[in-house]
This record gives sequence, C-alpha cells and structure tokens, in this order.
Amino acid sequence: MIRVQQQPFDAGAELTALKAGERGIGGTVMFLGTVRDFSGGEDVRAMTLEHYPGMTEKALADIEAEALARWPIDASLIIHRYGRLEPGEDIVLVITASAHREAAFAACHFLIDWLKTKAPFWKLEEGAEGASWVEARDSDEHAAARWDKHTP
Repeated sequence: MIRVQQQPFDAGAELTALKAGERGIGGTVMFLGTVRDFSGGEDVRAMTLEHYPGMTEKALADIEAEALARWPIDASLIIHRYGRLEPGEDIVLVITASAHREAAFAACHFLIDWLKTKAPFWKLEEGAEGASWVEARDSDEHAAARWDKHTP
C-alpha cells in the first residue's frame, strides 16, 4: 500500500492496522525516517519536500511492486510525506511483513534504499544561511546499486 500525504502519521497505529487479521506473519520490519536538525554539518530549521502528484505515487507503486516480486512479502506499507517539515517530524514510514524475518528485513532495506534514490521528491533545506536544494549523495546511490539485478 502506498500513501503520499501532507499530514502526520502514527507509526504504531499504521503497524497495528497492517498486521490486523494477518495470522501468517512471523516477521515485521519497520523503518521510520525523521527530519534531523543538521545536514552536512549545517543546522536545519525545516525541510520542504515537493513532488508531482500522480508521478510520485506511480514511482512508489513500481518500487513496491519490485520488492513484492523479489521477496515473499505478505504485507507492505509506504507512507511518504510532503510539504514543510521541521526537525523531529517523521517523513517516511516503510513496513514490510512476511512469514519469515529475513524476507521482511531484505524487502524493507531494499525499499528505503530505492525510495531514497528513485522516488521523485525534491528537498529544500532551510538553515541559518538560507535555503538550498538537497543534492543526491553518492553513498545513497551506492546503497541502492547493491539491489540492481545487473550488479555482480
């Protein structure tokens, strides 16, 4: 399931809802991404995330479909927020559930790595020196590349 939304979410309530009635789940993994008050050694007062409605949901659905094709996942959830967020606010929630923990861990790790590099969100950080767009990091690209089927 995919949701792109401006409003905050309750990770605990989302986890409970995902697992409701699912008796075959033996392992659940949750990743929660939160706005920090620093980035690259600079203070961050806020972050604004922008996206293109429709295009973003399609990209997230494709990323989720890839995870479901690779691992035996019984349930998954991706919630990604947009708009202006301040330090301490949650940005993204990824939950994967499977009969066995290994598939849930791998799928969750894959999803967050690919969301970080392939999801069409643009981030503007506000700090003491003004605002600047966040550039892609090589470390994120390397993390995502390990999941590329063509990478040895």
